Amino acid sequence: METIRKPLQGLWNVVRFNWPLYLVAGGAALALAGVGLAGPAAWRPYAGLLLALALLPLLVSLLVTAYAYDFSGLYRFDWLLKARPAPTAILTLSAGFDEISAPLAQHYPTASLLAADFYDAARHTEASIARARRAYPPYPGTRVVDTRAALPLPAGSLDLVVAFLAAHEIRDATERAAFFREIARALAPAGTVVVTEHLRDPANFLAYTVGFLHFHSRQAWLATFQAAGLRVEREVKITPFITSFFLRPNGSAA
Repeated sequence: METIRKPLQGLWNVVRFNWPLYLVAGGAALALAGVGLAGPAAWRPYAGLLLALALLPLLVSLLVTAYAYDFSGLYRFDWLLKARPAPTAILTLSAGFDEISAPLAQHYPTASLLAADFYDAARHTEASIARARRAYPPYPGTRVVDTRAALPLPAGSLDLVVAFLAAHEIRDATERAAFFREIARALAPAGTVVVTEHLRDPANFLAYTVGFLHFHSRQAWLATFQAAGLRVEREVKITPFITSFFLRPNGSAA
């Protein structure tokens, strides 16, 4: 499934949504470079070392971001669609920035697709999400839902649920498990839930240093799925930095 994306759109989105971070980093780099070039001679070696220590993680994170979002095939969604029967009822879940509903609607034009956005400005206070919402309008017909309340869907009514780089925004483990229990309630016995995320693991630490703390660990996700009555049918490493969990209801046929 091809999506229409501009060159380096993923990298550009990350930079534009988090521009204050890069502005501060750039200012600090310029200050250190100034000290290294024109500061007291005794300070220059230390300024150069600090500059390298500051720029290397930033450069690595940008290169990894470009690879993961722009060159890895993540947005071709072959990993999602391979050997998958065509669903008739789809739910997509986003947290203020929906990149999955339009491609799925394009690929499954006869399916009923409900886009649900659980973004809550009072609890999801990251400025980057607010910037993303201003840059990209919601998918037409998107329904606002609350992760602490029941989904407006009958039990067993969904064939496919996709949470693409979004569910990590549910920071509280109890709330996350309750929300996934509600997803499992609305899932048909033969349905599938696909959760795609960065993980709090060594690869993402090397890529994003302390930024990897914004992600949940694999163990935390497995605990969430187990508490929700979902089992992992498949676990796919789309890149070393992004993982997709394909989930089925407990007790369903393999």
